[in-house]
Amino acid sequence: MKTEELRFHALVANQSPKHRVFVFKARTTDILRFAEIERAGRTASGQVKGFQRPQIASHIAQIQEYLSERDAVLPNALVVAFLTGIRINGRSGAVAEISIDVGKGKPGYVVDGQQRLTALSRCKRGDFDVFVIGIKCTDYDELRKQFILVNSTRPLPKSLIYELLPTIGGINASLKSRSFAAGLTEMLNYDSRSSLVGLIRTHTNPTGVVKDTALHKVIMASAGDGAIREFMLHGNAARAPFELLSNFYGAVQDAFPEAWKGQTPRSSRLVHGTGIVALGYVMEFLFSKTRCVDRESFRRRLAVLRGHTAWTSGSWRFGRNEVVPWNRLQNVRRHVMSLAQYLLSQIKHSGQQKARRRRRTHV
Repeated sequence: MKTEELRFHALVANQSPKHRVFVFKARTTDILRFAEIERAGRTASGQVKGFQRPQIASHIAQIQEYLSERDAVLPNALVVAFLTGIRINGRSGAVAEISIDVGKGKPGYVVDGQQRLTALSRCKRGDFDVFVIGIKCTDYDELRKQFILVNSTRPLPKSLIYELLPTIGGINASLKSRSFAAGLTEMLNYDSRSSLVGLIRTHTNPTGVVKDTALHKVIMASAGDGAIREFMLHGNAARAPFELLSNFYGAVQDAFPEAWKGQTPRSSRLVHGTGIVALGYVMEFLFSKTRCVDRESFRRRLAVLRGHTAWTSGSWRFGRNEVVPWNRLQNVRRHVMSLAQYLLSQIKHSGQQKARRRRRTHV
């Protein structure tokens, strides 16, 4: 088979006497010709082969959506390791010419960036220039070692990413909802008029009690099909959502002071993600039925729950055959929905009793 080479200019780093490390730019179409994504698996004899994790469809879709935009940039470099099929003509610390032989297949293995490369291939950005960091390894075991070292670094905390989102423009649609929720959560945490000021735990406020992602869930659900969405449709998306959430969770504090003040998610399920998210459904129900948004109105309606909760002790009786000790309640969908339905049933039952009493009075 004849030699078929791709040539690039690269900057060679002076790092290890054992390895050659270099950086160059290449079009997506060329990278797909010389770089292989080798999935982790096992041979017929049971030996481990490859090293890349399975593709994450949702992650690839997010990257693809962004890269499909004309003004998209991708400063993150792909890391590709080579065993053979590459020549480096130049010395360390200088610009060199590299030649990659693709006549016998793909000699490079993607060590980091498989999701990005897959997204690029799907959005048909063949002429898109990407930075590539190349490593010339001595053998396959050394290649696998480099993969482990590159991918074992600690990822950026999601909590920090969420806090940064509201400061970034031009994000894709899938992140806009989270960005809105993070921005509103920031207002609730730092506006002195908020009932939750300083109480929300974020990357920059680790002493907070209520987890920011719990409030994100409440806000995103409401913005998707709830009270906040109504505010948005009527052009009142600035202050109204803030007042709604501040007043409602302020009323929660008023209704259950002993389960809120001085408590942590470990000592009280009221400030736990389970309680915060489940109460979000209560907020939506009360708003839809009464249109109330003030703290006192919420407090009066939440008062009917006193004596029927197990935030810090006892058990929740969600049905004849489902009894959950208070500290076994977890922030999973099944428990959140069971708790929300229980709280709503108590409020509805109280409302039905009041309606019957009023009817008897008028008879």
